[in-house]
Amino acid sequence: MSKLEQPLDADELTILAERVEQLSADDAEWVNRLLQELLRARAHEGELLAGRASSGQQGRDEGAFDEQMAQVALDTAEWLKTLWEVGYMGAGNFRAQPRAAFPAIDLEDVRKSSLFARIRQGKHALPFPPPTRQGLPWHDLVEGGAQTQVVSAEIVREEDGLPMGAIIEGCSDWMVLEEDAAKQECVVQHQGKGPKFRLLQVDAGSAQLRRELPTMTRQIRLQGRGGFHSYSLEWPRDDGTTQSVALRAATWERAQSEAEHWLAITHPELYGQVRFVGSEK
Repeated sequence: MSKLEQPLDADELTILAERVEQLSADDAEWVNRLLQELLRARAHEGELLAGRASSGQQGRDEGAFDEQMAQVALDTAEWLKTLWEVGYMGAGNFRAQPRAAFPAIDLEDVRKSSLFARIRQGKHALPFPPPTRQGLPWHDLVEGGAQTQVVSAEIVREEDGLPMGAIIEGCSDWMVLEEDAAKQECVVQHQGKGPKFRLLQVDAGSAQLRRELPTMTRQIRLQGRGGFHSYSLEWPRDDGTTQSVALRAATWERAQSEAEHWLAITHPELYGQVRFVGSEK
């Protein structure tokens, strides 16, 4: 995609808004009207996307896909598998060394892949693997609300009785951060990343898993300049200074989503533990 075909980000739009003020009066009038119309269209697009996401509605392209799309995905997987195994030979290039152990992908994988579904719905892929439930990725647990899940769970202990980990729904990558033996409950986290959960043992092999509420609050600032609005996340550094992270968003909902994605990449151990609040600057 060429530079002219790429959508303008928040910083580029802000620069354009500032440059309008440098034009002559005659040119500034019509250029400013054109820029305002562009901003209204961008904001309207953001509202439509946010409304669709909040209502849970999905269009044909976001819901179940037809056989032709499934076949395209299978053909692509076969193409990549061939390149992986025999090595790539492009125009004027030498053959690359073949690789091995490319994962086998069939129709059921295409239909059931949660990662593929997330990408098709325009969602960011988590930069770290989510926990699994009976062998399948459990994205809803990481990204859902604070509802309580009934799960099969077992605490694995050292010889001295101290907890060394937990097995929840067949996933053995859970860490035990805190334990209250008297209440038969503990705080767990998957691989030290993502939200924390409280695990309450009900009986042998059965427990309740409830997501802990966020314990930290961070501000997302709304800024206006030249008729253009942008969002930025205020994040405190270890040295006491504050980092301002620009968020590519035209709506509050998208700003929250972008802030969550930034947090997942830069501070995965805090993902799901921060509440974002808005403020104007």
